[in-house]
Amino acid sequence: MTYRKIALILLMMTVGAATAYAKKEPKYEAVHPLTPEQSALVDRAISQEKVLIQAIRKRTPLVETYIQNTKPDVKLYMVPVEDQYMLSRVDFAKGFVDKGFADRATKPEKGAKGFFKGSLEAMLGLSKALGLEKFTYNPNGFMQMMFLDPTGFDKNHYVFSYVRHEFLGSVRTAVFDVHPKVKGMGRFFGRIWIEDQDGNVVRFNGTYTGPNEEDSSKYYFHFDSWRMNVQPGEWLPVAVYVEETTRIEGEKTVGLKAQTHFWGYSLKLPTRDSENVSVKVDDAVDTSGDSQDVGPLQASRAWVTQAENNVIDRLVEAGLVAPLNPDTNGYEHKILDQIVINLQVPNNLAFTDQIKTRILLSTTIEATTVGNTILISKGLIDSLPNEPAIASVVAMELAHIAMGHHIDTRYAFNDRLMFPDTATFQRIDMYHTDHDNAEAAKRAMEYLNNSLYKDQLPDAGLYYAQLVDRSKALKQLNTPKLGDSLLKPDGTPWMADLQHASPKLNWDDLAQRPALPLGSWLKTDPWDDKVHQLNAKIYAYMNPRDKMPFEVTPIFYKLQRYDAAAAAAAVAAPAPAAAAPAAAGTAAPPAADPNAQAPAGTQPPAATQDNAAPGAAPAPPPQPQQQPPATAPNPQ
Repeated sequence: MTYRKIALILLMMTVGAATAYAKKEPKYEAVHPLTPEQSALVDRAISQEKVLIQAIRKRTPLVETYIQNTKPDVKLYMVPVEDQYMLSRVDFAKGFVDKGFADRATKPEKGAKGFFKGSLEAMLGLSKALGLEKFTYNPNGFMQMMFLDPTGFDKNHYVFSYVRHEFLGSVRTAVFDVHPKVKGMGRFFGRIWIEDQDGNVVRFNGTYTGPNEEDSSKYYFHFDSWRMNVQPGEWLPVAVYVEETTRIEGEKTVGLKAQTHFWGYSLKLPTRDSENVSVKVDDAVDTSGDSQDVGPLQASRAWVTQAENNVIDRLVEAGLVAPLNPDTNGYEHKILDQIVINLQVPNNLAFTDQIKTRILLSTTIEATTVGNTILISKGLIDSLPNEPAIASVVAMELAHIAMGHHIDTRYAFNDRLMFPDTATFQRIDMYHTDHDNAEAAKRAMEYLNNSLYKDQLPDAGLYYAQLVDRSKALKQLNTPKLGDSLLKPDGTPWMADLQHASPKLNWDDLAQRPALPLGSWLKTDPWDDKVHQLNAKIYAYMNPRDKMPFEVTPIFYKLQRYDAAAAAAAVAAPAPAAAAPAAAGTAAPPAADPNAQAPAGTQPPAATQDNAAPGAAPAPPPQPQQQPPATAPNPQ
């Protein structure tokens, strides 16, 4: 009996040792060896990944993450039920340090956290929103999705299996499946795309291995990470898409979709975190030789303009507003400026200075005015389905300007704008009062009823109906950071008259286009922050699931190599030339942007003229008159 017991114990120890050893063995099958050419390309990719990590340590980009939790829906497949929004400046030179842009509702007291304070809290904050707080306590956190493996991406830790060659846009790539040789938490496994010219990894798609569990992807979500050739020989991360169609939380089944975007790579980190961060004002104009006297009204307006210029310069420096594109075919000039003219001319609005339009780079749905500049967020533009809907937003901001609802003139003193970028939301007040918004909404309806859009207002009203319909689920999307929400505090739209004039929302009516998915119209250059219109094909809806209003969608880029000559030509492009105002109804769709990337699933529906990109070539506003027309509202 004793010998039998000993034999049994030895057998159990042997089996246990074999089991323990098996856990350390790769769970993946052996692959065919790479050819010498394929092996050499992988070696270049490993080398270039190290170069990328060193290059990105010199950068301090803005990182914006927008998350939508979803649930299954019989008709629409998946619908959002709640959302999260985060915006940070990342300093890679200091070890993945995130400094979040503090919300304006947070008091700017010493030690205030805002969204994040320091890299660890940034990671934990985002991890909590993703439901990962128990399993992502690691040096890289969510930012790891920008990199394959910052410390161990090599042939000692990974096995590479060639799949095929594939074009991503005009860039030819070699596709490899990658998996770790031995299990270990945080190792990448999935698929990578290596461009065949310099060996840069331009896309990777998969997940990271979790703690010792049978399902190694259990504690990490799946993601699709993209890079762009932003400068000669330099590929940098630009976007990450995360998706899980189902996951279990308690007794409910939910899914998740998220987009992370990076921009502002050419921005410089403020020299210090004190209240004395310097602000550089470019393009100053010397007017000392002007001998004309300045009257009190003109001086008051000039004072507002000085505050306006200071604020816009500061927002551009912080990476929150797109620099003005000098290209006459740029979206601001060709589309938004023309819509301003289409409202200004029939309403006989004579402003002392030209009305300008700029893009706020955030995904949140908001708009505001700064002096004679209209600011509309990228997220708002992207979700607006047609020109009348865009015009309804512009009309309200134009009313704010005409009624004198300008920004606080304390910003005419430039020292008031000397603060860290992350305090921008707290230190610049650009939103209007409820009283001003109510007045501007009434005036905006007058402008619209006098314009060429008057017969298309029911279509514009559908947008506000859809916004209200999803406002409870998408609270963060409708929470402005700098400007005004389109919704009142009670959840009804300021432009309620438009909503009341619209037909009832009907998911089965494929001719209805109330709102578009996020990312439908514009893209942001990750290097210089300029916005460009997408050159995307337009498809008709085939079923209600194609509508996806305000939803996060997958990301897909048609990659191109950086063209230094084309970039130099764009910089040297002349400013828009003055021309006569366009006649009402003569707007034509803009020329296609040859450098645009088309994200899959974000195209506006129906290939008809009504769905073409709105607006036409810009024209300057009417020249100011000595005496405004009798029918014009009192100008600012």
